Amino acid sequence: MRKQGPENRLKRFLALGALLLLAGFAVAGPTGLLAWSENAEALETRKVEIAELTAKRDGLRNRVMLLDPEAADPDLASELVRDQLGVMREDEVVITLED
Repeated sequence: MRKQGPENRLKRFLALGALLLLAGFAVAGPTGLLAWSENAEALETRKVEIAELTAKRDGLRNRVMLLDPEAADPDLASELVRDQLGVMREDEVVITLED
């Protein structure tokens, strides 16, 4: 076998350092194994949030359709007018309850 010169040792040392650096990034880097589990948890959280917002959006969409002036639901319109404007008929009595 040949004896290794100082240049050859330096090259091997630098190659080993680069290999260790790449391995470190593969485990702990921004797209490494540790970040992978964090991203999976964040994805599940976002999926739950999207489902909640979708349900809320569908409820609001339904309420908007009920308030359509051309096809308004009379009960809902009456409820909103009484609730928001404080309108009542002459034969009604309003009883307020404190929370």
